[in-house]
Amino acid sequence: MRENRGKNRVLALGSAGALVTATLIAGAVSAPTAAATSGHGQDREARGAAIAAERAAKAGIDWRDCPADWGLAKPIQCGWVTVPLDYAKPNGKQIKLAVDRIGNTGTPQERQGALVYNPGGPGGSGLRFPTRVTNKNAVWAKTAKAYDFVGFDPRGVGHSAPISCIDPQEFVKAPKADPVPDSEADKLAQRKLAREYADGCYERSGTMLPHMTTPNTARDLDVIRAALGERKINYLGVSYGTYLGAVYGTLFPGHVRRMVVDSVVDPARDNIWYQANLNQDIAFEGRWKDWQDWVAANDAAFHLGTTRAAVQAKWLQLRATAKKNPIGGVVGPAELLSLFQSAPYYDSSWVPVATVFSKYVAGDTQALVDAAAPDLSDTAGNIASENGNAVYTAVECTDAKWPTSWRRWDRDNTRLHRDYPFLTWSNAWMNLPCATWPVKQQTPVDVKTGKGLPPVLIVQSTRDAATPYPGAVELHKRFKGSRLITERDAGSHGVTGLVNPCVNDRVDGYLLTGKVDAADVTCAPHATPKP
Repeated sequence: MRENRGKNRVLALGSAGALVTATLIAGAVSAPTAAATSGHGQDREARGAAIAAERAAKAGIDWRDCPADWGLAKPIQCGWVTVPLDYAKPNGKQIKLAVDRIGNTGTPQERQGALVYNPGGPGGSGLRFPTRVTNKNAVWAKTAKAYDFVGFDPRGVGHSAPISCIDPQEFVKAPKADPVPDSEADKLAQRKLAREYADGCYERSGTMLPHMTTPNTARDLDVIRAALGERKINYLGVSYGTYLGAVYGTLFPGHVRRMVVDSVVDPARDNIWYQANLNQDIAFEGRWKDWQDWVAANDAAFHLGTTRAAVQAKWLQLRATAKKNPIGGVVGPAELLSLFQSAPYYDSSWVPVATVFSKYVAGDTQALVDAAAPDLSDTAGNIASENGNAVYTAVECTDAKWPTSWRRWDRDNTRLHRDYPFLTWSNAWMNLPCATWPVKQQTPVDVKTGKGLPPVLIVQSTRDAATPYPGAVELHKRFKGSRLITERDAGSHGVTGLVNPCVNDRVDGYLLTGKVDAADVTCAPHATPKP
C-alpha cells in the first residue's frame, strides 16, 4: 500500500482497481569505501558505489535557482547528482537525480552538515523537505538552525529518470471496478488488469525496472552524500524511508552520523514485501475503527451515529449506493476507498473525511464528488500519481520474490477479507502485478548492525496502519544501540511532523547533540483532532 506524505490530497491509484492515498555545500572530499557485503554481485555493486561516490565528491553539485515549474521558490536551490543505472557497471549508463537544499538558518558555527530526507512510498518525492524552513514549520525550527535541509527525487521518481507503466489519464479514469470481488469472473478481470499493468511497466520502462531496488536507492543516497561534500550522512526517513534507511545503515554503517526513522517498515527478509502488505490490511482495520469511534464521539458535529456500529452501517450503505450507481457518475466503491482510507492513514484527514461524509448523508453529493473523483484536467497531478504508483510497484516487485501462485493470493486475501474487509482486496489488486513481474526479483538485504553504525533513533506510534508497530520493534532489535520512542494510543502515520513535545524534544536533542535516552521512552499521544 503506497502513501505519499505531505499532500493530503487523496488519489485513486492503480490500474487494477487498487487505491492508495496520495501507501525521502559542494566541496570535494574523498568518499569512504562502501562496506562490501556478502555475495559476488554485491561486492561488485559495493565497488561500483565507491567509484560513483568518489566521482560525485570531485564533481560536487552545481546549485542554482530551481526550475520555475518545480514550485520551489528561492532561497531553495536545486541541482543534479549523476549515478550509474547499474552499480555493477559503474562506467555504464548513467542517470541524473534531482536534489534540492536550503542552508541552515543558524550561524556557520552552528551548522552540523546536511540532513537528507526521504518521505516514503516507495515513489514519494523528498523535494518539498526544504519548504519546512521557508514555511516556518515550528516543529523543525531548532533542527533547521543546525542543518541544511536536503531533499531528492529517488531514481525513477519525478525529475529523476521517471518511470511509467500506463498512460496517466487512463490510470486515473473513474469509476474503477469494486475491489471486493462478487464472483470468480471479477477476480479474473482484476488478474488480467494486474498482468497488463506489469507488462505495461516493462514496455514503457523496461531498461530501468531491473535496477529499481531499495539497495540501489541506498547506493544513490551514498553518492548524494559524497556530492554534498559530507563524510557522513544525517538522515530522516519516514514510512518506506525507514526501510531505505535500514538498508543504507546496513550497507554503509560507517557513513552514518545521525539517523532518525519514523513509522517503521519491518525489515525482516520474510516480511519484504508480500507479508508486509497482508499485515497492513489487519492494522488498517484497527485504525479504521479508531476513526469511527472518534466520529461517533463527535456525533454533534457529524450526525453519522453515536456508535461505531452506526457509523459503519452508514459507510456500508454509502458503499452499496456507489456500487449500484456511481455517485456523480464517477465515484464508485474504489474511489470511495481511495478517499476514506486517508482517515486511517493520517489524523489530519479525520475532520475533512468526516465532513465530506456528513455532507453527503445530509444530501450534499457534490462535496463527495469533488473530494473523491479524479480531476482529468490536472494532467501534471495525474502524471505524478501514475509515476508514484509505477515506482511503488517497480521497487516492491523487484526488491523481493513474490508468490506466483494465484491460489495462494486468493486463499490469503479471502481469509483476511473475512475479518479485515476495509482494505484487503484493494491492497491485493494493487500488488498483484508482482505475481507476473517481468524482471528478475532480488533477495532483500539482511538488515543488521555493522561496524561504525551510531545509535539510531526509532519513532513509532502503536496504532499505525501503514507500518504496524512490530516493525519498529524488529528494527530496534537489529540495530544495536538504537533507541525506540513509542507514541502510545496514537496511529497517525509519520510521528515526527506532529506536535508532541515528548517526541519533538527528543528528536531535536538527538539531531543536535547525538545523545539518546538511557532507555526506550513511551510518550502520551499527540492531541486528537477537533471537529
